Amino acid sequence: MTVPPEEPRSLPEFPPITRERWRELALGVLRKSGVETGSPEEALASTTYDGVTIAPLYDASDLPGDPGLPGAAPFVRGSRPRGGSWDVRQRHEAPDPEAVLTDLENGVTSLWLPLEPEDLPRVLERVHLELISVALDAGGRTREAAGTLFALAAARGVTALTGTLGADALGDPATAAELARRCAGEFPGLRAVVVDATPYHDAGGADAEELGCSLAVGVAALRVLTGAGLTTAEAFGQLEFRYAATADQFLTIAKLRAARRLWARVAEVCGVGEAPGVGQRQHAVTSSAMMTARDPWVNMLRTTLACFAAGTGGADAVTVQPFDTRLGLPDAFARRIARNTHALLVEEAGVARVIDPAGGSWYVERLTEELAAKAWEWFQEIERAGGMTAAPAAGLVAGRIAATWERRSAAIARRRDPITGVSEFPNLDERPLTRRPRPGGEGEGSLRAGDVRSGAGQDRDVRSGAGGVHYAQDFEALRDLADAQERRPSVFLATIGPAAAHTARASFAANLFQAGGIATVSSGASGGASGGAAVDPAGISAAFAAAGTPVACLCSSDRFYGEHAEAVAAALRKAGARKIWLAGKGEFEGVDANLYAGCDALDVLRTTFDDLGVTR
Repeated sequence: MTVPPEEPRSLPEFPPITRERWRELALGVLRKSGVETGSPEEALASTTYDGVTIAPLYDASDLPGDPGLPGAAPFVRGSRPRGGSWDVRQRHEAPDPEAVLTDLENGVTSLWLPLEPEDLPRVLERVHLELISVALDAGGRTREAAGTLFALAAARGVTALTGTLGADALGDPATAAELARRCAGEFPGLRAVVVDATPYHDAGGADAEELGCSLAVGVAALRVLTGAGLTTAEAFGQLEFRYAATADQFLTIAKLRAARRLWARVAEVCGVGEAPGVGQRQHAVTSSAMMTARDPWVNMLRTTLACFAAGTGGADAVTVQPFDTRLGLPDAFARRIARNTHALLVEEAGVARVIDPAGGSWYVERLTEELAAKAWEWFQEIERAGGMTAAPAAGLVAGRIAATWERRSAAIARRRDPITGVSEFPNLDERPLTRRPRPGGEGEGSLRAGDVRSGAGQDRDVRSGAGGVHYAQDFEALRDLADAQERRPSVFLATIGPAAAHTARASFAANLFQAGGIATVSSGASGGASGGAAVDPAGISAAFAAAGTPVACLCSSDRFYGEHAEAVAAALRKAGARKIWLAGKGEFEGVDANLYAGCDALDVLRTTFDDLGVTR
């Protein structure tokens, strides 16, 4: 029996949604939350360190214009006309041939080798150079390392090398020019020069600052190569750009898209905008600055987000730094997780199946455009100061990056930029991991101690230490200090009233103190009267005396503070409290200071160490 199909039922039409209607609804919610404003856009917007405004809502009117086609200028949608996986580039800091082969047998397609020239023959002995890209990174010995690679290729009859030789056109222009001429004439798949923008990121700089500096270094490199006899198009074909990829996926996606757009503009101004091969070749490296030594397992999540963003943003090669990179030489497990991050995103998530998957997003397209505009302004400012080889520009860049790091540091200290596992949700019981030290005690991350990537001593000016700064460094220093004590420093949490009244602020206070390695002892856990509605200052003070610490923090609701804060503070003071904090805002007799959302957590922690008699 055949059942005739039912007639399709029409669904009621949804009413059109307008920006004005959204504004009305958003204003209503804001007013109920106590926020009085006439503009929900201003109330809900945020600003990046570059001054780019992130709006709460985007629509089709935010599209900046036609971004072009993949593989065609201005290359916003990618330098390649077809999709496919990015180059999985694993970094090897130690001359370990077995580790190299293990990586190549398990998904790695490219080797990044910051090794000495004499180590290369042993490391590459069983590597098929005709199949694998090699990125050299030998610093001041680039000429020797390149010569070794060429000799290995010649001995094996390999005529088609791919990758990069890692020359620094500003630090060693003669070597860069010599290698660029050879690559242009003999190895069209090999690029001689790396424009490394990661030092500016690693010094605490913002995304547009990183982009603008990369343009300035890239233009300076073009001048070196064309001055050495290469054509402009040949010079463009000899550069590879290296950028940091962070856990802020949208900014990373927009940064890589903007970088290609900006470099295409440079090519256009140089008269080679339509020449083949002038699109920017990008190597994205997961950020060193965002990596933590504490709770390093969380780094796996950070690098997964960063790798996703790098692939989505169209990077040609991507390096995922192992989660234990802050601790020393990564072990086999960490390298495996790093390469499997690529495999998961490419094979399981299918990120590489679509060209420019973020393209067409109103938010991403607008963010790309605004980031590019900020970066171009910064690039022009550097050029007006004489370019990257000029001393005034060096001072300009150093000052700008330092100012950004200062603002970023303040946001980290106040936990507006939270660091999971460090400034938020620390685990005082974590077991520390140990790793073998790097060769020569070199710095961690994507940079080696003493590396100079932009010439004229620029990196020495902008970088703080051999490996740059780390966002978690100040909190981690306090954790180290706390761990070094014979007895872990502690603070007493005087929980007032029932659990419903004090739990939120007690949890907040415990989280803040533990971010500095300071343990917390609660009056509720110590048999105080906080389990019920009755408040017993004497019971709380007795629990405080048993805790063996001179610092206490009151934790409760505003109502209970009004009724009991002063009495509890007086009882604690009588019991010997040297310092009394209050979780929340409000002034009460006997309370010395407050901690609250947005307070300077690092200042609270340092003050507490002083109050506890811990020498910093």
